[in-house]
Amino acid sequence: MRLTVYLAGEIHSEWRSEIKAKAQALKLPIDFVGPMEDHDRSDGIGEEILGEQPNAVFRDAAASSFNNLRTEVLLKKADIVVALFGEKYRQWNTAMDASAAIAMNKPLILIRPEELHHPLKELSEKANVTVATVDQAVKALSYIFE
Repeated sequence: MRLTVYLAGEIHSEWRSEIKAKAQALKLPIDFVGPMEDHDRSDGIGEEILGEQPNAVFRDAAASSFNNLRTEVLLKKADIVVALFGEKYRQWNTAMDASAAIAMNKPLILIRPEELHHPLKELSEKANVTVATVDQAVKALSYIFE
């Protein structure tokens, strides 16, 4: 059995590489997908496809359309979603992706530090599992294959 895991969360740190490396070290049969990690490409995809937009609002709206399309397709193909809420960046996209996973009845592993317990309590209660670290999330994924 192979699983496809969507990694939802900020794209500014190396947490995805860490999860992928740890899963590979355990020889877990997992294919990972997620949002566009190239920030400039993500921000510019609307203009790349549709052409120059008249202002920043239209530029963002155009990019969002294509990023939302990509996210929806990959979320629907995923068997499991892992959503990381870190301490450094604002996490609106993570919340949106985790909520979409719940709405799609996708199993959800929520990673959040204890300090974010209160602001994420409702989302955490909807997730299948809430953990505090990437290591715990990898152990949860590994347990599926036992």
